[in-house]
Amino acid sequence: MTTPLDTRQTPLTSDDTKPPILSIRGLTVGFDERLILDKLDLDVKRGEILGIVGASGTGKSVLLRSVLGLLNRQAGQFILFGHDTENLTRAERLTIERRLGVLFQHGALFSSLSVLQNIQVPMREYYSLPQRLMDELAISKLELVGLSPDAAHKFPSELSGGMIKRAALARALALDPQLLFLDEPTSGLDPISAEEFDDLISTLRDTLGLTVFMVTHDLDSLSQACDRIAVLAERRVLAIGNMTELQKNPHPWIKSYFTGKRAFRQWDKS
Repeated sequence: MTTPLDTRQTPLTSDDTKPPILSIRGLTVGFDERLILDKLDLDVKRGEILGIVGASGTGKSVLLRSVLGLLNRQAGQFILFGHDTENLTRAERLTIERRLGVLFQHGALFSSLSVLQNIQVPMREYYSLPQRLMDELAISKLELVGLSPDAAHKFPSELSGGMIKRAALARALALDPQLLFLDEPTSGLDPISAEEFDDLISTLRDTLGLTVFMVTHDLDSLSQACDRIAVLAERRVLAIGNMTELQKNPHPWIKSYFTGKRAFRQWDKS
């Protein structure tokens, strides 16, 4: 028998005394005969910001899209909010989906819709709400991510790169999710905008009780926003820990990434 889904909010900080909000076990994903991920295991703690990093082609986005059900897997198990996603009824799956928010790498806003309409897409998908209420909710999400209400009636083509990211984040927060997935959220942003976005993610985590799963290559984001970092290599999670722990890891790629010249310039700035 399937147990009722728990819709309570997550704690404001990571909690090791409770089961992970997401457990991945034995995840195997490939294309044709090429394996991208092979028997990958990973736990995401409630209330943490977990960074996912790895060289190009190691499967960072494949991992994210597999968890979201956008890619098929050859093997593996996802335990999400304490429930095996393979054993959910349709109604339970919809309940789970409402507790997830996603910001894709380039925002993925619908170009023919205004910012307001973009934010309302998840509301229309999962609920039947009066238009006036959806308008009020969408404006509140805009303000939550630091955009003025004036942006509501603009189209994506009229927005700067930073505004597109924030508008896409507002849409990801439309249903008040508990688990937020971010795919390269600071990609394409100038350093100041990227730093402001990192601060925004940390603030939202603390104020809304979010858990954040963030795919990124940005050393600034990894050092400033993430509680832990999972390193993908050799088709699996090769190492996981905080920045200090990973800087001490002897693996050649990890050592080069976290203590190389580029990393040294980053730590020297801080």
